[in-house]
Amino acid sequence: MKAVLQRVTRAQVTVAGEITGQIDRGILVLLGVAPDDSEDDARQLADKTIALRIFDDADGKMNLSLEDVGGALLVVSQFTLLGDCRKGRRPSFVGAAQPEYAEKLYNVFIAAAGSRRVRVETGKFRAMMEVELVNDGPVTLILESM
Repeated sequence: MKAVLQRVTRAQVTVAGEITGQIDRGILVLLGVAPDDSEDDARQLADKTIALRIFDDADGKMNLSLEDVGGALLVVSQFTLLGDCRKGRRPSFVGAAQPEYAEKLYNVFIAAAGSRRVRVETGKFRAMMEVELVNDGPVTLILESM
């Protein structure tokens, strides 16, 4: 499982002209699922995302978590994170999980995040989405399940 985290001042996802998820201060998560990922991977990655200390404290140091600042999470499925561009000019997506399995783990991630003290918004799985964000910092990190 791979996640690109972007600390944001605001972000939203639109599908067919309708906003499906919107947050102010928080983290935008682009989430990709591989075939060998598990439900435990999804839960651990959600916990790590929420506990990661990437928000500034009073001294301007990255020392606070999403929970500490009362931020929200916007989770967007992103199978292209598993694209392999090492050969040729067209990405290969054989490293991405089949949609049914990926959606299951995407939902496990969302449920795990929702069980914490943060608001969780989402995109729409398997939809063409427009993602807008204002990256705060900019701070962008990549997390991968072990």
